[in-house]
Amino acid sequence: MACFFDYKTRAIMFLRLVVLLCMLVCSFAHLQRFEHPAKADGTLSFLVIGDWGRNGSFNQSQVAHQMGRIGEKLDIDFVISTGDNFYDNGLMGVNDPKFEESFTKVYTAKSLQKQWYSVLGNHDYRGDVEAQLSPVLRKIDSRWLCLRSFIVNAEIAEFFFVDTTPFVDKYLMDKDHTYNWQGLPSLKTYRTNILKDLDLALRESSAKWKIVIGHHAIRSAGYHGDTPELINHLLPVLKANNVDLYMNGHDHCLGHVTSQDSPIRFLTSGAGSKAWRGFVNSNYGKALKFFHDGQGFVSVELSQIDARIVFYDVFGEVLHKLSLSKDLHSAM
Repeated sequence: MACFFDYKTRAIMFLRLVVLLCMLVCSFAHLQRFEHPAKADGTLSFLVIGDWGRNGSFNQSQVAHQMGRIGEKLDIDFVISTGDNFYDNGLMGVNDPKFEESFTKVYTAKSLQKQWYSVLGNHDYRGDVEAQLSPVLRKIDSRWLCLRSFIVNAEIAEFFFVDTTPFVDKYLMDKDHTYNWQGLPSLKTYRTNILKDLDLALRESSAKWKIVIGHHAIRSAGYHGDTPELINHLLPVLKANNVDLYMNGHDHCLGHVTSQDSPIRFLTSGAGSKAWRGFVNSNYGKALKFFHDGQGFVSVELSQIDARIVFYDVFGEVLHKLSLSKDLHSAM
């Protein structure tokens, strides 16, 4: 009887191990892909906003109003959120009223009733992470789509969304806040697999434009500044695969930094609500092309041959323009 019990116990443990391994493989073996068609003429336009969810306060509603105006003017196809979607501690569950109060009831303009593609930020990890990823929210507001890491294929451009919070070591040692790593059995496994899968997806991409989106900055002149873990692990993958833009939030500002050893442009759009005024890292020198320490957002227009990127303030005024050419791949 004892032998049978031991055999049965081992069999159950083995089956549980198999199930766990299958879960890991299914979770990390590939990046989920979504298709989003470009316009009939082959062009694409969208807005980028980050660090916004404050129930409309800290000028979030004012920024949203101007996003609606510019979104209508450009006939945008979708909106990208660079994370920290709900302050201060993410959502408490799928029924948290903060979702509607900070998202549905704020971004009400007709032009913003398009798909929103969102990544998680570090503040989102302080709440119920699985809530933001849940399809239940899509039933509440069909615009919402938030996953850890995924790809959006928009014909002339491919967008590679990367959940960067698990890369940042300091969150593992933060004694002041609790981070919810639910759904990530191993942070090391996640990091290894997402880099491998991203590298493969970028190498296989035939899109004219390759754009990577994450919450944390690789290069930024804002308060948080550069993220060493991303410089060491993510940046080499981007360089090796001719990525055009890396777009992030985290720093509550707008910024544009160039690279000395690659054509990658580092664009920060984390000014959706509360901004941090009075701080700029001036160590970048000529690599820092633009910085604004107030609220605002970014628009991007893409064609087969060029990209037009504009930074706006809380009043919808143009602060900075950037033009790129696929032929020259340099600012005009």
